[in-house]
Amino acid sequence: MQALKSFLVILLVSMTGVAMAQEAGEEKAFEVYGFIMTDIGYNANQIDPNWFDVIRPTKLPAFENEFGTDGNVYFSVRQTRFGTKAWFPTSIGKLFTQFEWELFGTGVDQGQTTLRLRHAYAELGKFGAGQYWSPFMDIDVFPNSIEYWGPNGMVFFRNVQFRYMPIQGETRLTIALERPGASSDQGIYVERPELDGIRSKFPLPDLSAEYRYAGGFGYVELAGILRNIGWEDQGGDPVRDLTDNVLGWGLNLSSNVKMGSSLLGKFQVVYGEGISNYMNDATSDIGIENNFGDPVQPVIGVPLPLLGIVAFLDQKWSDKFTTSIGYSSLDITNAETAAPTTFKKGQYFLGNLLYYPTENAMMGVEFQYGTRENESNDFDADIFKVQFSFKYNFSQAFYRKAAM
Repeated sequence: MQALKSFLVILLVSMTGVAMAQEAGEEKAFEVYGFIMTDIGYNANQIDPNWFDVIRPTKLPAFENEFGTDGNVYFSVRQTRFGTKAWFPTSIGKLFTQFEWELFGTGVDQGQTTLRLRHAYAELGKFGAGQYWSPFMDIDVFPNSIEYWGPNGMVFFRNVQFRYMPIQGETRLTIALERPGASSDQGIYVERPELDGIRSKFPLPDLSAEYRYAGGFGYVELAGILRNIGWEDQGGDPVRDLTDNVLGWGLNLSSNVKMGSSLLGKFQVVYGEGISNYMNDATSDIGIENNFGDPVQPVIGVPLPLLGIVAFLDQKWSDKFTTSIGYSSLDITNAETAAPTTFKKGQYFLGNLLYYPTENAMMGVEFQYGTRENESNDFDADIFKVQFSFKYNFSQAFYRKAAM
């Protein structure tokens, strides 16, 4: 890491003439930042081994001993992060860019310690484009915790988008067109060959917006999203055609409330249909319902309703100690054809004590608990973890003469 920082210093000084120390009349031009984080914990129960170091209720066992044995120790550095920010003066305003990675593998890399892109974003004036936080989410609701994944009932999605920000600052308004996408739950029909030819279709981008009003109390924010989720039947059946589309929508009300000089409340309630892939820990956007009265479409796709709740308190005891404690839940109304082991409801709890011995260093202990409820097979699962984390932040800023 030191070699990389030295290389960046040499590169920037030689190519742009920026300086490492800010002087009068200078502005920030470039910043390298990140942290190294080590997690050590004990899991008293079971979870999908690809998610050994997080609390995800959807990844808890759907039946007895699905993931082997209880009681395992884990070590991880997957939260480690590295990023760069840059500011460039232009004739029409300042251009801001952010490029950020971490080591937490997901998707095809789930369970791995590997580079994963978080942000690749640029902003000029009132316009922005790239991969960044969706306007439908509120990152400020995330608690001051050391568990990586976060509250399961929180809207949490970094998406590729084009955004317009007519109001900027503490009070803000943002409107965006976002990359569409969705997942489906075929339920008891998952093995039916008639569904093999179904392919997703997204003719329109997702439309999202947020408005935040900020004041001395903190802020309150309302965000919304509209989605066209479609699919085509390419199976070639001369009688049956399951091609269709549905409307997905959601409303997200969130807030940070100052409860004195050292206590901050973080709250969110989200409700919608067909918005699971915008949630932090959910399953499918679309389910299947029977429609036997129509021989052309004997089954139809429906957007699944969900309700997400987040409530946390962040307490700063002193410059050395903080605590976060709270609860989150996600409840999905599945379609009538959902399999008995389908995820229905998850709950998430945690409490911690974090210690900051010196600048840019943190260590702490956290107690984490999660539960899973299935659709109809009367099986519930839970998980309890104790996690110790050690974190070191690093950053280096570079400056140039401010534009007159």
